[in-house]
Amino acid sequence: MAPNDPKDDLHRYLKAAREAVMWKLDGLSEYDSRRPLTPTGTNLLGLVKHLAGVELGYFGPTFGRPHGEALPWHEEGAEPNADLWAPADESREEIVGLYRRAWAHADATIEALPLDARGRVEWWGENGDVTLQRIMLHVTAETHRHAGHADIVRELIDGRTGMRESNSNMDGGDEAWYQEYRARLEAAAKQAQAQADAQAEA
Repeated sequence: MAPNDPKDDLHRYLKAAREAVMWKLDGLSEYDSRRPLTPTGTNLLGLVKHLAGVELGYFGPTFGRPHGEALPWHEEGAEPNADLWAPADESREEIVGLYRRAWAHADATIEALPLDARGRVEWWGENGDVTLQRIMLHVTAETHRHAGHADIVRELIDGRTGMRESNSNMDGGDEAWYQEYRARLEAAAKQAQAQADAQAEA
């Protein structure tokens, strides 16, 4: 059996992370795809918008391969976190389309260059000299991190969970099972805190 190609392996994990993020938008209304579900404003469409900029930046100018996309939220003077939410006049179709074009541009860079190809991430300052391998690792890790955020946000919206449509990747049973499971975890947390409080008072 031939050994796996390292670049193919990295690319496969990046593609899996992309699809995991995109799946979390399936079946949602405009409101649910945009509404913030954490105190810091995390929302699904904002994650997609952010990741589009991530791929365009790291697989574009970093390797001298301009992408030609307008990203006003990255321009000087843009408001903080402008890439992490979507105003009402930015359609979901526009943002999803941008992300898919970012995939295509990134994939072209990955296919055109060897893993040891040199690049420069200007916003990393003195640490900005990189290889394609390092950037593939970085973007794959970041995309999987945000896929985890998307998992939690989607569960908070409607209870839907899973890695992808064909694989829930969830142990356990039905809703009643999870209610009992969550109650056990809550009880264990309270017991642990009570023990810690007792030790502190001793």
